[in-house]
Amino acid sequence: MKPPRPADAPLRTRQALVLFLVFAWAYFLSALIRAVTATLAPTLSADLGLSSGDLGLLAGAYFLGFAAMQLPLGRWLDRFGPRRVLMAFLGMAVLGCAAFALAQGFTSLTVARMLIGAGVSACLMAPLTGFRHWFTPTQQLRANSWMLMTGSLGMLASTLPVQWLLPLTGWRGLFWLLASGLMLSIACLWVAVPRDRPPSAPGAPDPATAEGYGAIWREPAFRRYVGLGFVNYGGMIALQTLWIGPWLVQVAGWSPDASASGLFVVNASMLLAFLAWGLVMPRLQARGWSAARLIVTGAPWSLGVLALNLVLGPQATAGHWALYCVSCTFMALAQPLVGQSFPPHLAGRALSAYNLVIFAGVFAMQWGIGLVVDLGRALGLEAIGAHRLALGLYGVLAAGAYVQHWRALRMATPPTRVSAR
Repeated sequence: MKPPRPADAPLRTRQALVLFLVFAWAYFLSALIRAVTATLAPTLSADLGLSSGDLGLLAGAYFLGFAAMQLPLGRWLDRFGPRRVLMAFLGMAVLGCAAFALAQGFTSLTVARMLIGAGVSACLMAPLTGFRHWFTPTQQLRANSWMLMTGSLGMLASTLPVQWLLPLTGWRGLFWLLASGLMLSIACLWVAVPRDRPPSAPGAPDPATAEGYGAIWREPAFRRYVGLGFVNYGGMIALQTLWIGPWLVQVAGWSPDASASGLFVVNASMLLAFLAWGLVMPRLQARGWSAARLIVTGAPWSLGVLALNLVLGPQATAGHWALYCVSCTFMALAQPLVGQSFPPHLAGRALSAYNLVIFAGVFAMQWGIGLVVDLGRALGLEAIGAHRLALGLYGVLAAGAYVQHWRALRMATPPTRVSAR
């Protein structure tokens, strides 16, 4: 067993690479599980007779479980460190995958999906908390981009590879394979990642527990990004992980196999986008392009692409939705920016609180879009009209969130850091 590592000690290159790869494997699996409902939607609908609202709730249950764990997760990451916390959470995800594979009805599937979401909720926050301690600010932006690239690789694997695998394993066998992959991840964390620092002795003050979430929510640098995270970025994930698939089938008229191919294109584009962000961020920062400036300049492009896709209707296919998702990656820069606004002993809570905002938004947008689609169909609209209604309302909310962010940024005083107590 490796000895505890001193807090904030830099890692050697080889150790940092091994650590990144181990964390990346866990995040790859969590992203695959998150996005697989888009590929499985036709199969689950046919097997269980699910409506659009049912699909939205089933997919959103993952994000509900995910969001419910974020606040305690942040405290535990600051208290116990990323290694122990992630191993414990992945054990919960293994149980969730097994429960999903054994489920016999919609209710049991939804509960299992929620358990999976809770279990994988540490797969990004654990490494980002560690990166806040071990890497420089520029290295954090690069590592964050490449972790998100790993997530895009997982989403890529949830499309055509899953579609090819389904005839061999069925959707139940697929979840048994995912449970096995998560168990392998736990073993890798146990062997390869240094032990976290031990908690303070009983009765001794610990800076990791001295401050609550009030210090996070009061920080202006945090509140400025809440709307963008909840509506704009959360909505993009809701589309990427569920609603682009039904759009391609119901609006564009693609077959389920063609839809899976289209989702492969979308997720491949996201992978390349995050790879590019990791490569260019140090150069952009050296030329004065801060993450905050990139967000306020780049975010409006996503609104324009969304509007174009709604106008195109059936002609808006995988390439158009890939362009929309890529244009939203500017907003991914907010996550490490939020973490850098706080001292290291608050990093876990700051990052988890912002992740809660994002994934609560994913749940709300994913379910809300499904409900509005069902409402549109009940009012007599064709599939294209119902989807346009739902995504048009989402676009209005996203535009409002961007305006709120822009106004808050203009009114902001020079950013301050929360002081350590």
